[in-house]
Amino acid sequence: MTNVIGTLKLEPAISRLDLLAAPVAAALEVWPAEAPIDGDQLLVAPISADLADTAAFCEAYDVKLGESANCVIVAGKRGGVTRYAACVVLATTRADVNGSVRRYLDVRKASFAPTEEAVRLTGMEYGGITPIGLPKDWPVLVDARVVATPHVIIGSGVRHSKIAIAGPALGALPGAEVIEGLAREV
Repeated sequence: MTNVIGTLKLEPAISRLDLLAAPVAAALEVWPAEAPIDGDQLLVAPISADLADTAAFCEAYDVKLGESANCVIVAGKRGGVTRYAACVVLATTRADVNGSVRRYLDVRKASFAPTEEAVRLTGMEYGGITPIGLPKDWPVLVDARVVATPHVIIGSGVRHSKIAIAGPALGALPGAEVIEGLAREV
């Protein structure tokens, strides 16, 4: 992966833990040995926190929507127990929350987790939530289109930076499951 995507100047994330939320930095420090991080597989760049939202970010930093991925937290209840999942989808798509995600969670109804709840449970900032460093018991559902993308830009756990990662590496995250049709085209 190149160290420049759009106008982002990317550096190895492992050398810039100051640009990551605490749970993300902690996850990188114990990254599984079977999926080692090399300098070109996981990069980070500082951005303006005011431009963290996908559309504004892509326009300001000359990144294509098809290179940008969103991580959304979905919740559903069954038997009085709330089940959570992180869904990683390209910015050109939307997670099929009440279709494939609901069926995966085996709940009657699924919806985006409330903002305050997602922030509290992940330890990350809203608008920067990423699949790296989430609670270990949460499944990470990755749309197959994300894995088929050479590199994607995702949140870093904070609004003032973004991570660039190889699409296939997202499918190899601990707890990740690649799902065909997890998202629908916008």
